[in-house]
Amino acid sequence: MKVIAKTLLLMVCAITFFNANAQKNKTFKPKEVYKSKDLIVTQIAENSFEHVSFLQTNDFGNVPCNGLIVRSKNETIIFDTPTNDKVSEELIKWITESLHCKINAIIATHFHNDCLGGLAAFHDKGIASYANAKTVELAKENKYTVPQNAFNDSLTLKVGKEIITAKFFGEGHTRDNVVGYFPSENVLFGGCLIKEVDATKGYLGDANVAEWSNTVERVKSAYPNVKIVIPGHGDRGGQPLLDYTIKLFKGQ
Repeated sequence: MKVIAKTLLLMVCAITFFNANAQKNKTFKPKEVYKSKDLIVTQIAENSFEHVSFLQTNDFGNVPCNGLIVRSKNETIIFDTPTNDKVSEELIKWITESLHCKINAIIATHFHNDCLGGLAAFHDKGIASYANAKTVELAKENKYTVPQNAFNDSLTLKVGKEIITAKFFGEGHTRDNVVGYFPSENVLFGGCLIKEVDATKGYLGDANVAEWSNTVERVKSAYPNVKIVIPGHGDRGGQPLLDYTIKLFKGQ
């Protein structure tokens, strides 16, 4: 009887372990958690949310612009503001009132409007802002709202029990573009340095097309385990977005 009981106990433990691991490895199904005419928030992993706002342009029409929110222990950090202060206020309200989280920081990944167009709204709420030193310089030159804290190469910030990083790998879409990474869920926010699959080259007015592929090659090498890649515009995906961007600008 003791042998049978022990065997049954081992079987129960094995099944419990299998179920726990199956649950852990189960692919998260993205779901839209907020939508208005100006802002869409989609939960893309347990603690990662993509925010999308819109920018009216002369050359490309009304362009959807992506950003990332990461969460841990009721704290969040955001990569890129929505495109203006009004929509940024809407996002801040959703995070604080619906997600019930504090916003530790906002990080602008380059100096264009689709990254820091709503920065003043964050400053008004006392939320600290960070950007590459080159972004700070370019924001001043273009008379945009200027990020408060500059870094030269890379930045690491704590969010709850986790960390995020922002890092400059080289020039591409602009000479100041950085990418953001959330290691706990292997989520890369590529911003406008990274293109969605089948995208055109887009706006090149501030670009270094000769270096673009080399820069993304370095990004790809730095994050071999990346699961989710969010481009500045268009559909998120995985490693294929990095490969596509490299190919798009190869030999330019």
